[in-house]
Amino acid sequence: MGKFKDFVTDVTHGPVEGDRIEYFNLKAKISGNVLTNAQDMPTPGYTYDADVTKFWEEFRKLKAECDYNLTFNDLMMRAMVEGLKVAPRLNSYIEYNRLCTTGKLIIKKHIDIAVPILLETGETFPVKVRDCEEKSLKEISLRTAELARLVQTADVDRVLFDLLTKRTLGFILKGKIISTVAQTLAGYIGKGRVATVKGIFEHAPRGEGCLSPDDLDEGTVCLTNLGAVNKSLNGRVTNAPLLFPQVFLMAVGVARDENYVYKNDKGEIEMGTRKTLPITLTFDHRVGGFGDILPYIKKLDEIFSNPEIIREW
Repeated sequence: MGKFKDFVTDVTHGPVEGDRIEYFNLKAKISGNVLTNAQDMPTPGYTYDADVTKFWEEFRKLKAECDYNLTFNDLMMRAMVEGLKVAPRLNSYIEYNRLCTTGKLIIKKHIDIAVPILLETGETFPVKVRDCEEKSLKEISLRTAELARLVQTADVDRVLFDLLTKRTLGFILKGKIISTVAQTLAGYIGKGRVATVKGIFEHAPRGEGCLSPDDLDEGTVCLTNLGAVNKSLNGRVTNAPLLFPQVFLMAVGVARDENYVYKNDKGEIEMGTRKTLPITLTFDHRVGGFGDILPYIKKLDEIFSNPEIIREW
């Protein structure tokens, strides 16, 4: 019975031991109903240019000294973990019943970051780095590199099919039977089919050293780094959709040199070149307002201003 319960929890994204559930109060129920019934998803975004001059310099030094292939993306993932520690409601899954206007947040114990991997073909593919709150910067970097290697060599379609099977079971257990059956049949019938009936009985290799369906499943949060995909870009992300049931996404662009009038460490006004990083934070408005985002932003700015902390990660 215990194993079956664990299976149901896994496929339905239900709460696990250590997670904290926060039910919607009256205010959240009313605003959630209004926002959900809106034509567009209730996902505002906040964009700002972070001064990462010191942070970038410390990253370059650490990259030259460390015994692994540290990337700026790895560093931003670790910074994201620190931000979520002070803003834990952003690391949540949301469940909302439009009919009853009831909802709840499942505030996740573990921080699983979904991050796109750049393939040799130029395409990007999302993978999930699990339990990032328990990993050092080196461990995050090595695991991300390992997932990138597995995506390049694994039968990704077979793994995705296993993931689709898992999600289908999850939808059925949540009572979404009609829509699930329709979507499943569409996968096997017609010109748009993506699988064969024979494929039901075939599975991707399992075990250590293999890409698993869970590696491609949704994380608890998402980091989108366009700077890692194309360093020649000179724009910013302004609208990045959330991956339901996630409630938070961070998108970063390319760190670039800009001329600014700024205050130095002594409080004196100077003019010079600073390294800036465009960051966009997207969140589900049903979770709350900017009160949940502010602690996260303050933590990032604290890290950017005192980058020596990354050597403790």
